[in-house]
Amino acid sequence: MTLEQLRIFVAVADCLHVTRAAQSLNITQSAASASIAALESRHGMRLFHRIGRRIELTEAGRSFLPEAKAVLARAAQAELALTELSGLQRGSLTLHASQTIANYWLPPQLHAFRSQYPGIALHLVIGNTTDVGRAVGEGEADLGFIEGDIDNPLLAQIPIPGDQLVLVVGPQHSWAAAKAVTPADLAQGAWVLREPGSGTRQNFELGLRRLGIDPAAINVALELPSNEAVRNAVEAGSGATVLSNLAVATSLQAGRLRALDVPFPERRFIILRHGDRYISKAEAALLRQVRGEAGTAGR
Repeated sequence: MTLEQLRIFVAVADCLHVTRAAQSLNITQSAASASIAALESRHGMRLFHRIGRRIELTEAGRSFLPEAKAVLARAAQAELALTELSGLQRGSLTLHASQTIANYWLPPQLHAFRSQYPGIALHLVIGNTTDVGRAVGEGEADLGFIEGDIDNPLLAQIPIPGDQLVLVVGPQHSWAAAKAVTPADLAQGAWVLREPGSGTRQNFELGLRRLGIDPAAINVALELPSNEAVRNAVEAGSGATVLSNLAVATSLQAGRLRALDVPFPERRFIILRHGDRYISKAEAALLRQVRGEAGTAGR
């Protein structure tokens, strides 16, 4: 079994399509098929079911996939350790971040880091808090940046100052002209929210509980997968929402949204890293950059 066979197996398992996996690895489809066949033949078991033109993992394939990813992650860490003998002149970091952080808070930090270390390539993937935690836990990301809470004892969690959640409505919404909005109003109103698993949704529900409102009892008119989609729907009059002050600042300044004086908590951001993984010099440098700048972010 070779590392190349493992890379091809993981790519095919992730894509569930041999041709697309081969393209992602810049090899031919026949080479990818031959590698999978050799792996299956050597160990006397099927890793994929071939069903017409589609493929899917067998039970053995599903069991083997996390082990294969773990071996590749360890190999990448070993290669990184050797690369770093030349200092911070070259290398790469793969970062996963939840949407508010990735779209508004993190880009200036990455620009400052790249200005200081131009030889370090940065790859950023956006997902919700749950997605980011899984990626760091499985070794797909060197560092993760999230807005919500996550329960995984394998992950080291580094809190940093974050942002402020703001309750906003469109200018034509009935609450926009109200002198005050009561908890009863919040319980009965129509809401446009991020999906479960997002840090924004977690913190919104925490804020409701502090106001004595059961999140399960509110009227969720729309559930959308991005801050931009939520903001646009609220601007169009679909309901109320709670988003980061970073995500709504431009719309508030332009008068497309109105902020209401309802207290929602300030929230911290959390940096995730795998507790058992080697801390590269590039990771350490980025952590210093982010923690040094965090106190002024979002203000």
